[in-house]
Amino acid sequence: MKKLAFLLTVTTGVVFVNAQKIQQKDIPALVQKGFQKQFPEVKDAKWEKEDGKYEAGFKYKGEEMSVLYNSQGVWEEKETEIKVSQLPAMASSYVAKKQLGKIKEASKITKADGSVMYEAEVKSGDVLFDAKGNFVKLAKE
Repeated sequence: MKKLAFLLTVTTGVVFVNAQKIQQKDIPALVQKGFQKQFPEVKDAKWEKEDGKYEAGFKYKGEEMSVLYNSQGVWEEKETEIKVSQLPAMASSYVAKKQLGKIKEASKITKADGSVMYEAEVKSGDVLFDAKGNFVKLAKE
């Protein structure tokens, strides 16, 4: 998170890799086409390449977000920054119960299949929860 320093990719699980910032000219045409079709108004996205996938971070309709595409331009997920108070109650309770510290930032992750996950950034890493707020994984930084 941290103003769209989206270094977290959620696919099957959580995978941390070193994100490589890339220029617009280095983004495959299929990825650019997919992004422009989904977000035609966005002109100033910041792009990163992670594990063979392309992630665009930007502000859209007043919300900080990022989207992830595979190399064929197929949209895989969208991450939208939310207020900590918008996390499911079970997620906030889990963080408190496990004494993980203050939640710095939160986001809602929507996958292409419509499934939803939540992410809470704490001092030790990013905590992932399912749509109901059940703990999924802690990705240590």
